[in-house]
Amino acid sequence: MLFSNTLGQTHIKNHLLKGIENGRIPHAQLFVGKTGSGILPVALAYAQAILASNHPKGSKAHENCVSKVANLAHPDLHFVFPVNTNQRIKKNPFSNLFLEDWRTFVSKSPFGSLYDWLAFLGIEKKQGNINVDEAKQMLKSLSLKPYEGGHKVMIIWMADRMNTACANKILKLVEEPPQKTILLLLTPYEEKILGTIQSRCQKLHFPLLSEEVISNQLIENKGVESKKAKKISSLCGGDYQQALNLVDNLGDDGVFEHWFVDWVRTAFKAKGNKGSINALISWSEEIAKQGRETQKKFLGYCLETFRQAMLKNYKADSLLFFDAPNTKFSIEKFAPFVHQNNIFEISEALETASYHIERNGNAKIIFTDLSIKLTRLLHAKS
Repeated sequence: MLFSNTLGQTHIKNHLLKGIENGRIPHAQLFVGKTGSGILPVALAYAQAILASNHPKGSKAHENCVSKVANLAHPDLHFVFPVNTNQRIKKNPFSNLFLEDWRTFVSKSPFGSLYDWLAFLGIEKKQGNINVDEAKQMLKSLSLKPYEGGHKVMIIWMADRMNTACANKILKLVEEPPQKTILLLLTPYEEKILGTIQSRCQKLHFPLLSEEVISNQLIENKGVESKKAKKISSLCGGDYQQALNLVDNLGDDGVFEHWFVDWVRTAFKAKGNKGSINALISWSEEIAKQGRETQKKFLGYCLETFRQAMLKNYKADSLLFFDAPNTKFSIEKFAPFVHQNNIFEISEALETASYHIERNGNAKIIFTDLSIKLTRLLHAKS
């Protein structure tokens, strides 16, 4: 993947390219950011640039190198990623056993999340791990000389999934890797990386993609109509994979609106009303039956609906693009209940709920807690 084919992150890409040009490539780097911000595509483009720098530009060797990396089949490019047993690999799983699956997944979903990867393998109900057996394979792979005489690059995707035994075993490798070996550790959760590994890596923090970048990409490359692209880019929270999911799933808005309207009406009536509290618990139980990805999408829908209501309340109509499938729901009537004194707490509550859903929290407890909070927040005075 070429840098020119990656989305946004211009400052980071320029920084990485300048390092290659100056011959100053840190041996261990930690890329921190959501998968949907493009850390893997940028890492692949960086690896391609490093490996291709060993050949004169325009030469046949250079073209072959670029092609091999694009197909994730370069002999000096190594991958480590979370795995677990499945129908094919019954025991002692490690990354090299899943390479063909990985190549297919990355070609289709370079912005995909860990959940997307595990679902692709058919093991979404299991935990993906990078264990000590993987560490042994890493040491073995990197002990070999570079096939093409230049650098070796190892990309460790979701490095936070390394268990303690694995992290301790590769500590020496991170500190003093073999000559011309580059380690790229990718993670959304910097705090989960062993401190001794963090201290030995140069860190790069990837910001979320801008709405403009995502909107333009959807319009130019996916043929999405402008108004829909603008709506999706606002809903996806800077995550391009989420934007792609929304392209196909905006039809869920009708269902989400039904859930949302029932929720806020019941929450509004619940103050001092025991019957409505019971109704909120029943609502939470119903949402808890849905799949985790549906729950996350619904929370994103709620967050954006509250934001749109606030914009309507403060008459920022030029920024509105809310389009309710159900004409019984009126953003105009709902808007006065969302204002400066509750929007921040509402947003925080929704984002916290999404965070816990992502981490396999008990959905019934999460949505019940969120509902009780909403009961209080909707009655806050403007």
